[in-house]
Amino acid sequence: MNGDPRRLERALGHRFDRPHLLLQALTHRSAGGENNERLEFLGDALLGFVVALLQRFPDADEGRLSRLRASLVKMESLAQLARDLGLGEHLRLGAGELRTGGFARDSILADALEAVFAAVYLDRGFAAAKAVILALLATSLARVSDLSVTKD
Repeated sequence: MNGDPRRLERALGHRFDRPHLLLQALTHRSAGGENNERLEFLGDALLGFVVALLQRFPDADEGRLSRLRASLVKMESLAQLARDLGLGEHLRLGAGELRTGGFARDSILADALEAVFAAVYLDRGFAAAKAVILALLATSLARVSDLSVTKD
């Protein structure tokens, strides 16, 4: 991990009480040891729950809600959010992933961002994780809301 974790915390709007959780979230399985796979699994579930759009679009049917949610949480969108945060410079990768540019790969960035969401949740609970997720997705949520109004 080359980046300053305090800078990442500022970008996230969350200061970790348990910084080892952030370190784990940023550790790819290729680096060995305790990695972010389980956190990524939890973070994916948290993200899906937070962006469930039932309240935002009360008249939308299940299919429309699923498409809207998918547009927000797809790998490419999450990878771009991770890039905007500079997450790649904070990743801990094994030698092979470093050589092949893993720090810029969409799948690795998206998974790491989901793991960071889980780390925030484990650090300070659901309200903190929800706040971080919604802050990072604010622009995307506004865009989806605008598109929904024009398409419905």
